[in-house]
Amino acid sequence: MKIQYYFDYKSPYAFLADEKSRELASLPNVEIEWLPYTLKIGKFLGEAELNSRGEDIKKTRNDHQWRRVRYSYFDCRREAKRRGMIILGPQKIFDSSLAHVVYLWSMNSSNGQKLHEQIYQRFWRRELDLESIESLISLMREIGVEVKGFKEYLKREGRDLHNKIQKDAEEKGIFGVPSWLVDGELFWGLERMDRVKELLG
Repeated sequence: MKIQYYFDYKSPYAFLADEKSRELASLPNVEIEWLPYTLKIGKFLGEAELNSRGEDIKKTRNDHQWRRVRYSYFDCRREAKRRGMIILGPQKIFDSSLAHVVYLWSMNSSNGQKLHEQIYQRFWRRELDLESIESLISLMREIGVEVKGFKEYLKREGRDLHNKIQKDAEEKGIFGVPSWLVDGELFWGLERMDRVKELLG
């Protein structure tokens, strides 16, 4: 059975779901297509950016949105600690589309999976700027992913593919990550992983 799995590097819940999705891929007769979906967080949680004192300088979030954001990061850090992982809340809302094009470029590379894991880990340790092409190319070189031709790929083919995946996902009902599409049925959120396993039998 083929599963379409949607992730976003800037989602802590998708970070926590990454290992579980690889476990799904190890099941007999299961094939997973990994697809980046760039969340538009500002649409549902407002915009925010913190200065060096931890103060929001954009001030577009209401009290309800801040309570939800604070709980979400607390919840993710709690789960990450249980697993020996590190999640440090980002100080602004990142545009992760560039990192997603990096993923599309590298997904067929022998070191693509390692790069994917390192993007997640370093971003959540605040060691990687998802919006910096220089930082991402440096990481690609470090991991051993070919960089020649990437900037040209980013300008046309890669960006077009990213946008097509985004459009197709939304037409299928995708609105958040992590999401799994199994035989046309959508499952959203890490807590739905058991339901996905049940459907796989």
